[in-house]
Amino acid sequence: MLELIDICFERDDKKILDHVSLKLDLGKFYVITGPNGSGKSTLAKIIMGIEQPDQGKILFQGEDITSRSIDERAKLGIGFAFQQPVQFKGITVYDLLKFATNKEIAKKDACDILSKVGLCALEYVDREVNRSLSGGELKRIEIATIMARNPSLAIFDEPEAGIDLWSFQNLTEVFQEIQKKSQGATLVISHQERILNIADEIILMDQGKIQKIGQKEEMFDQIFSSKKCCKEVIPCE
Repeated sequence: MLELIDICFERDDKKILDHVSLKLDLGKFYVITGPNGSGKSTLAKIIMGIEQPDQGKILFQGEDITSRSIDERAKLGIGFAFQQPVQFKGITVYDLLKFATNKEIAKKDACDILSKVGLCALEYVDREVNRSLSGGELKRIEIATIMARNPSLAIFDEPEAGIDLWSFQNLTEVFQEIQKKSQGATLVISHQERILNIADEIILMDQGKIQKIGQKEEMFDQIFSSKKCCKEVIPCE
């Protein structure tokens, strides 16, 4: 489905991604974890086209998308949720959901989607996506847009960052629903054990490289025994 081949990326003479190669398959839930500064978010941004690699190739559904724009990648079926959700002055939540689906949807359908991420639909569907919303509310709305769009590849950059208690407790259920509905692939960058625990495969990164890929049973010992990673991974309560 997605293949990264020998991806390199530098900024200010510092190697952020160092010859990274990775394959993601349809129908799987992947979690990338590792210490802060290991290149996780940069890798996600390169997949989405927010950043361009200095070297390497990106294949999606067998097509070379290395030079494709963000919009082109979105049309091909890649969805991205930022660590800090974007605000849209003058655009309502309903407008945003219609934009995500690229078609007219009834308000009832929009309300159903909002309800799945724990928002009172009637209260939020006509609200403007601006600073009046909290970080947790914006995060839930952004996740709702991914659900509405149903991309082939859904990417979430640290979805637990800055969210409220409800959102964190229900994130795993939301991800499982996205995965079940899309039949595509989901890629989440996270330090949370609760999210790591539902992964089909865990990708461990450090110093700009992929150190190991495996199922959670074989990966947890290495993740939690690593002095660098155990400080980052947040166990379930």
